[in-house]
Amino acid sequence: MISLVLKQASAFILARKLPKYRRFLHQKIDFTESLIGIKGARGCGKTTLLLQHAQQCELQPSQILYVACDHPAMVDVSLYDLSQTFYQEGGRLLLLDEIHKAKGFAIHLKAIRDTFDIKVIFSGSSALRIEHELADLSRRAVVYEMPVLSLREFMEIETGESFEVYALPDILENHVNIATDIMQKVRPIEQYQKYLQYGAYPFYKESLDNYTLKLLEVINLTIDSDLCGIYNIDPPKLDKLKKVLYMLCSTNPVELNISKLSAAVGTSRPTLMKYLERMAAGSLIHNIRGGSGMRVVSKPDKILLDNPNLFFALCASPNIGSIRECFFVSQMSHQHQVHYHDKGDFMVDERWVFEVGGANKTLKQLAGNADGYAAIDDVVVGDGKRVPLWVFGMGY
Repeated sequence: MISLVLKQASAFILARKLPKYRRFLHQKIDFTESLIGIKGARGCGKTTLLLQHAQQCELQPSQILYVACDHPAMVDVSLYDLSQTFYQEGGRLLLLDEIHKAKGFAIHLKAIRDTFDIKVIFSGSSALRIEHELADLSRRAVVYEMPVLSLREFMEIETGESFEVYALPDILENHVNIATDIMQKVRPIEQYQKYLQYGAYPFYKESLDNYTLKLLEVINLTIDSDLCGIYNIDPPKLDKLKKVLYMLCSTNPVELNISKLSAAVGTSRPTLMKYLERMAAGSLIHNIRGGSGMRVVSKPDKILLDNPNLFFALCASPNIGSIRECFFVSQMSHQHQVHYHDKGDFMVDERWVFEVGGANKTLKQLAGNADGYAAIDDVVVGDGKRVPLWVFGMGY
């Protein structure tokens, strides 16, 4: 029997008034699948997506059950037993939030998928390792990744206008026309500047005054709860992860390398690399490696915070060069492979090479490269291969 506490909690949450805006992932998910997973950073809108789907699907409230796996009433509750009871009572749609908080969730999800004729949609930390948890589950579940808001999505939320999604080749070829069209609806630089400070997470709409505090809570919970639980990191070592974030916030990316970071944090290079992998999995940083075929074996990876908002939450004087590069990588990495490059800042999809900088950035370093471009800040409209940095935020 499902406890009354869980049923009441589900009813209260499903009855919430939700934002009208639906994130791009809503259109990407195939909701006909019987087992769907949504991974993403804390605060990126996973729970809202689950509830929006529940409210729009053609099921009776009694046929839907929302369960937060970190709810106190879920202690010692078997996901399989819960699902069996829900199915026997006529349930059709089971929403499992914070799935990484449920012990042995992969085995239970596999059994639920193979046994009961119900639809299960689960969400969890971006650090979830479905492919490593259980090979069978990775073949049964369709898992989607939800990134932070793009600049395009932020502008839609802010203005109520609709903006087209542009593929990268289209941006590079037609950025002048794209920028000109967008300027008829909005002031792009104004929106871009707001986005850098508070536009990456949908919860900014709740309260701008408390946004920084909530973002710091997201960072701490990701490290202290999610990463600690998923990767079994010793609690005394968690402060080292936070120290890495503070260093990334204030240091020019050119000046920061693995050796310097290792010495500052007070840990060995192999241990630091392990920490960086876990933080990247938890959507706190981007750990960018050299692309295939390039002579960068002796060079360190480039390490950036996951999105620009983290800079303004973590330090009083964030480095502008780091913010620019972070924005570019944040907007590109969801749909493209981004690598470090020795004759530019980044290589995308092993083809295009980009230099990221201010309005005066030239193409000098990219001379002779037919696929070399400058992503330039502080300009509304670019020219030729000098593309406004903000336009790269229109990709999803």
